[in-house]
Amino acid sequence: MEETFLSLSNTLIFIAFLMLLVSLLPLGISIKSKSQSKKYEKIAIWMIVIAFVLELAYFILRWMATGHAPVSNMYEFIAMFSIMLIGGFLITYHYFRTKVFGLFAIPISLLLLGYGSLFSTDVQPLIPALQSNWLAIHVITVTLSYGILSMSAVAGLIYLLKAIPAEENSWRARWLEAIMIGILTVVMYMVTTVFMQNIVGYNDEFYYTDQQGQQVIAEYHLPSLINYSEAIPVEHIGNNEYEPADHFHLGIDLPPVIKAHTLNTVVWSIIIGLITYGIVRLVIRKRLFALVKPLTKKADLALMDEIGYRSVIIGFPLFALGGIFFAAIWAQIAWSRFWGWDPKETWAFITFMFYTIFLHLRLNRGYEGEKSAWLAVGGFILILFNLIAINLIVAGLHSYA
Repeated sequence: MEETFLSLSNTLIFIAFLMLLVSLLPLGISIKSKSQSKKYEKIAIWMIVIAFVLELAYFILRWMATGHAPVSNMYEFIAMFSIMLIGGFLITYHYFRTKVFGLFAIPISLLLLGYGSLFSTDVQPLIPALQSNWLAIHVITVTLSYGILSMSAVAGLIYLLKAIPAEENSWRARWLEAIMIGILTVVMYMVTTVFMQNIVGYNDEFYYTDQQGQQVIAEYHLPSLINYSEAIPVEHIGNNEYEPADHFHLGIDLPPVIKAHTLNTVVWSIIIGLITYGIVRLVIRKRLFALVKPLTKKADLALMDEIGYRSVIIGFPLFALGGIFFAAIWAQIAWSRFWGWDPKETWAFITFMFYTIFLHLRLNRGYEGEKSAWLAVGGFILILFNLIAINLIVAGLHSYA
């Protein structure tokens, strides 16, 4: 029965992914069309609602199959984040009828699902630290706050895309273009990883000693630019046995406190992303954000500013509750201390303080409009950095996540 539930849950989230992807077409038509705008808008929203229900069904069935909340590894956490982001969009649409939001929120959700699928979807037994009801309480609250805070970033991005002229030669135009380069780099990270791992089948293995002093194998699906100190290239010959091999390595070595094999993929993604960006700029002969700027033509800047602020007002207390308060209680149960300045804990505190400063500047210093939009986008970058860089590159007690 567990295998049936697991298989069905995977099928449902895949169907939801396809429905969200297809829903972008009628949603885009509803924005461009004048005569049949309402018709296509209704079709798109119903598709998004059905996809969201399917995602919730995935979550419930996977929970039934595993016996615990499916938020214990990177795939499950990112999938939950993606689901909450769609939920955040539907709530925003219900109150403000902001269909243009979907053209930005849905692609971000799809990117998250695609990124999450790069990790193992296998069900593994929970390690002792995760065998607690606080797993569901902590992670679900955090992902819910992420979904709502993401709406502030979407509103901020739409605001900036409309407010900043594509031909302007200023720091704000350059920073906005840098954000678009970052999005392109994430896309190229996914494309590169899938291509090299599943199509090319590139796999170099290195034997090294991790931070706990255990001897483990690191798999490289891209040529090694960065590796672990004293890592030994090996080749798997079967039955958990390895023999020395001759793999490419540029020569940059790092201590095991840094997850070198993951950082290697990130570095390659940045290199490939920048090369791709250069090619795109040569072809289109204008800034990258100029391509998506027309989508924001009908956006109301005052409304975007209001949505961005309200999203933080709701999402910030939820993050403080789940990411700080609930997390501290769970840390006391699992590790006998409320706080230990683990990299993940430290960055959660940084994120908490950022949004505290955001609200202070908004309420007491008059940071509205464009200033508020930049802060909202910056907050989302902090969330992604915590999700990707801290989880995958820095070794710590939360490395299992």
